[in-house]
Amino acid sequence: MVYLIGAGPGRKELLTLRAAELLKEAEVVVYDYLVSDSVLALASRSAVLYDVGKRPGRPTNQGDINDLLLGLSQRYSRVVRLKGGDPFIFGRGAEEAQFLQRHGVKFEIVPGVSSVNGASVFAGLPLTHRGVAQGYTVITGHGREGMPLSYDWEALVRSRLTIVVLMGVAHRLEIAESLCRFGMDPKTPAAVVTRATTASQQIIRCALCELPGLEVTSPSAIVIGEVASVDVSWLSSRPLFGLRVVVTRPSSEEDLVAPLEYLGAEVTHLPAIEIGEPSDSGAALRSALERVQEFEWLIFTSSNAVRKTFEELGDLRRLGGVKLGAIGSGTRDTLLSYKVGVDFVPTSYVGESFAEEFPKAQSKSGSVLLPRAKVARDVVPQGLMDKGWNVSVVEAYETKSVRYDSDQYLKDYDLVLFASPSAVDAYFQSFGERLNSLSIGAIGPITARRASALGLRVDFIGDVYNFEGLIDATVSWWRSRDW
Repeated sequence: MVYLIGAGPGRKELLTLRAAELLKEAEVVVYDYLVSDSVLALASRSAVLYDVGKRPGRPTNQGDINDLLLGLSQRYSRVVRLKGGDPFIFGRGAEEAQFLQRHGVKFEIVPGVSSVNGASVFAGLPLTHRGVAQGYTVITGHGREGMPLSYDWEALVRSRLTIVVLMGVAHRLEIAESLCRFGMDPKTPAAVVTRATTASQQIIRCALCELPGLEVTSPSAIVIGEVASVDVSWLSSRPLFGLRVVVTRPSSEEDLVAPLEYLGAEVTHLPAIEIGEPSDSGAALRSALERVQEFEWLIFTSSNAVRKTFEELGDLRRLGGVKLGAIGSGTRDTLLSYKVGVDFVPTSYVGESFAEEFPKAQSKSGSVLLPRAKVARDVVPQGLMDKGWNVSVVEAYETKSVRYDSDQYLKDYDLVLFASPSAVDAYFQSFGERLNSLSIGAIGPITARRASALGLRVDFIGDVYNFEGLIDATVSWWRSRDW
């Protein structure tokens, strides 16, 4: 089965739900040049990726792409063909579908947000506007090799519709001259939107007669008509607009992604670690929870430990009389999501503060259950034992490093954010000191110290050691940059 999918204009959150679902399940992905890294990052790491993008100076024959799809469909059951924008709007999607149809290959077509709509909305350029434009027409500026564009220019001018030109940068002189020759006012407003919806988006407004002299690059959408003078831009006012950031949290945890995207950043989620089952498949945790009421405290130093514990716990009534502690606000909030109270959170969200502020044991029988990762710092259990507590540490989960074998994963980014020392270690295994080509943000001093110990330069740390603090620090850093 081949899925012809519109990847949209760049931002992964503009994918349809169906497109994202299929991409995550794909065995092989054949993608165009303009498909963004953040979209590709949704594919499984086991998926085979084929870059068939057509670039200036490196053309890819459409017949070769068709043959590739046919061959892959005979070897894989889930082949995703990712096309920028919408596959049926200047995407040659119909040609590929007809080819598959002729060869008896089953296919499905999934629409995408066209760059027409992406450029219009993200640049604040309405294509229709009451009293100004009652419709719009979309044309391609990419004609046959060496041949002039063959449009009825007079009809286009007479229609008084907004004109949107895709792939027209190289032919903007011909387009402007043709429209003016057939009666369009040379002072007609125009706008060029480059790399629409991305952190690199640029908008240049001009008169039609000035269009040929602009210094613009592909990919760009050109909008011609009175609506080009309407400006309801919004993306560029977001505090993180222009920032391209890599988030290293596990794939199941997107607590940093959505807030950063809302603030205007272009976010790619490349997990440094994945959360796996403990080496004993949870036997020790289940055994401890069978006698959980023997413990005075149940303490958590991560949200993952909370989730794994409550998956095994089942009936919340088993916690009756047991006090709950959390190392920070994120872990506390995860506990609260299970409708339980939290009895202790330190003022500073690090293990040292937890151990220092936790109450002393009132008797020799005072006991604490601490479910945590297989590999973790011993600051909390040792600190509690120094205060007289009997601490039972059980393995609730195991973190496994994700290995990336190509520097391509870090190309074109400004910043990478780390929320744990284990994430730093995992990325260092893949990229080494090449990470210093990016700026680095750390959630707190423990993570920052680990990065520094590996020779990495940390540009900022959150004032409050949680995700909100890391986001706030990112905004402050981005606003204060002098480069």
